[in-house]
Amino acid sequence: METARAIARLDLERASAQDLLAALTRDFTGIIEASADSNADDEHDPEGATIAFERSQVSAMIEQARHRLAEIAAAHLRIDAGTYGTCEICGTQIPEARLDARPTARTCVTHTTRQE
Repeated sequence: METARAIARLDLERASAQDLLAALTRDFTGIIEASADSNADDEHDPEGATIAFERSQVSAMIEQARHRLAEIAAAHLRIDAGTYGTCEICGTQIPEARLDARPTARTCVTHTTRQE
């Protein structure tokens, strides 16, 4: 993948992840503030999901967004080092279609793990 195109794609990904992180952080703050003044029984919430569950779910999504930002930063470092688009395991070129679909890819399809 052309370097300028890869940088532009990563910058779009970063902006999207930052927007998501900001929205999730606002949601998390709202959940905390709403529960601070409430005497609701969190274990028997008539609305369905407990406040603790919602807080935990949003917290996990915040962590995923932070991880995404870290992966984007790592991809930028690989661009700077000249290793972007090269599989970290076997050293072959990562196909352009894979980089289009997953611009932060570190490995070729053969060496993909579920954690990516």
